[in-house]
Amino acid sequence: MTDASQAPPPRAASSFLGQLRLPVIAAPMFLVSGPDIVVAAHRAGIVGSFPTPNCRSTEELDRWLTDISSRIANLPPSPWSPPWAVNLVVHKSNPRLQDDLSVVVRHRVPLVIASVGAPDPVIEAVHAYGGRVICDVASLRHAERAVSAGVDGLVLLTSGAGGQEGSANPFAFVRAVRRFYGGIIALAGCIADGSSILATRVLGADVAYIGTGFIVATESMAQGRYRQMVVDSTMDDVLRTNAVTGLYANLLRPSIVAAGIDPDSLATHAPGDISKHLDPKLQDKRWKDIWAAGQGVTLVDHIAPVSKIVLKLENEYQAAMAALDKVSPQT
Repeated sequence: MTDASQAPPPRAASSFLGQLRLPVIAAPMFLVSGPDIVVAAHRAGIVGSFPTPNCRSTEELDRWLTDISSRIANLPPSPWSPPWAVNLVVHKSNPRLQDDLSVVVRHRVPLVIASVGAPDPVIEAVHAYGGRVICDVASLRHAERAVSAGVDGLVLLTSGAGGQEGSANPFAFVRAVRRFYGGIIALAGCIADGSSILATRVLGADVAYIGTGFIVATESMAQGRYRQMVVDSTMDDVLRTNAVTGLYANLLRPSIVAAGIDPDSLATHAPGDISKHLDPKLQDKRWKDIWAAGQGVTLVDHIAPVSKIVLKLENEYQAAMAALDKVSPQT
């Protein structure tokens, strides 16, 4: 239990944050994020990322990292120089972790996002070449454990996030973590416009972790039908269920219907049980045909390149700051 009587350490200044045009990380998304979106995000002045499971092998990961490094090195000069990131699944069930980590180290990836487990296996190796490690967490206990392990930042997974989410309310989670941690905090969950990015900062987090808003990027690997479904959907189309993977996730109801499943029947299935009821052609392809999105999907209303998505977020962010400046304490 955190000692609430102790003053929290000061929030850390970081060149990582100072290198950003906008305090945003384009979150790593399974079967969505790849080299094109990482490079486009870097060029637009935000952090781009992808999860290593999007590569079918460690050899393919090596090729992706070579491609990304080369393309970023050849970009024209920019006032921004954000790091780019790779997401490593650090759970013991990942048989490729050590092989993938060795490739990440060889390429000296600037930022590593550790997911689904304790970050200990990657911290020493990444710190050895000067990289940073941030870890996604869904509880105070996991946050304290990650801080003790020596991470450079935390990603707080909260309720309503796309894909596998946390259950905590962001107001409670950020403020509780800030009682004992002064490092970088990224907040994940329903952040889809500039106003919510500003709210993230006011709440005490440093950077917004945005996934759903970048599914529709023309540089994403998402199927065209997936992009359009995100545009057409609202938060009422987002269903929270653990019937697909065994872990609670937010999924698009229309994609479940398209897969031949009655969304309202999922409550009767055991965790991870839905695969038994899919068409045989869809077995082991659940994430290819049943698509994730967070509750912020209502605000995602058009398909566009990353550059235009970031420009829109920036304009909304600045407008929100201007509007906040006009609010008097009595209002």
